Amino acid sequence: MFGLSSYPPAPKRMAAALAMAAGLGCGAPTQAQVTFDVIGPHEYELPVGFKPFNVFVQYATFQDSNRLWDSRSKRKDAPGADVIVGMSKYVRFWSPESHPDIGIAYEIIVPEVSIRSSANRSSSSGIGDPLTGPAIWYKPSANATLGFQTFMQVPVGDSDVGGGDVWKNYSSLFWDLQLGKVSYTADAGFVFFGKSTDADATPGTIFHTNHRLGYAMGDVIEPFIALDYESQAAWTNKATGARNPRNHELTAGLGVMFKYYGNQSLTLRYSGGIEGKNRAATNSLNLKYAYAW
Repeated sequence: MFGLSSYPPAPKRMAAALAMAAGLGCGAPTQAQVTFDVIGPHEYELPVGFKPFNVFVQYATFQDSNRLWDSRSKRKDAPGADVIVGMSKYVRFWSPESHPDIGIAYEIIVPEVSIRSSANRSSSSGIGDPLTGPAIWYKPSANATLGFQTFMQVPVGDSDVGGGDVWKNYSSLFWDLQLGKVSYTADAGFVFFGKSTDADATPGTIFHTNHRLGYAMGDVIEPFIALDYESQAAWTNKATGARNPRNHELTAGLGVMFKYYGNQSLTLRYSGGIEGKNRAATNSLNLKYAYAW
């Protein structure tokens, strides 16, 4: 269904782009989940030499953060929070007439966040810090894609649910390989932080990598497995003297992608933490709806 060995018909072109749009620039607004873990199968299976089109994606993530990884990598129960994150995304895709062998996308993402704390029985909600930026890719072969993406997260969201006063940059390489019914898509990159005035310090850099392996059962249903990892360097909040030790987590998940009408898709996935340290343990249900026109 996603053959891209030549300039694809519109439905195939749209279907490939739907998968990609789901993952570009989607850093979670909390430390509860791995960066870019929203990606799904075919995320970066992308065409070149196509006419401009648009994609809208709506995400919903339900995260139970009432368990955490301690400093000895033991998972423990602890008062935490239930987090619901929605992300509304618009993406514009085009392939330059002067260089039809490459593809480009630019996107804007607006997070909607609701946090309910079980520790003090409080709740807050609002608009998180928006993200925006481009991606560029090419196809080294008919069944492979290689690209680069970079996004800025702007600290203008509601204070209760945003990321504070820190600017962030998400930069990563991404790749995709199609082997008949088997699909493999992945990325690896870093999250760089600007200096926080509140903390009088620069938060530690994050490394992340995300992998999806799917198997198509016909043209409509594709189950897949997910593997995600990230680690953040230690840093100290100079304003309070609090030290934030290095943290990391490895997660795994199972999901299924439904493709229909050529220009729409729905993806569902459960993800759970396997191993971690000094952070909330992932325990999430993730949904994604994408529409291209």
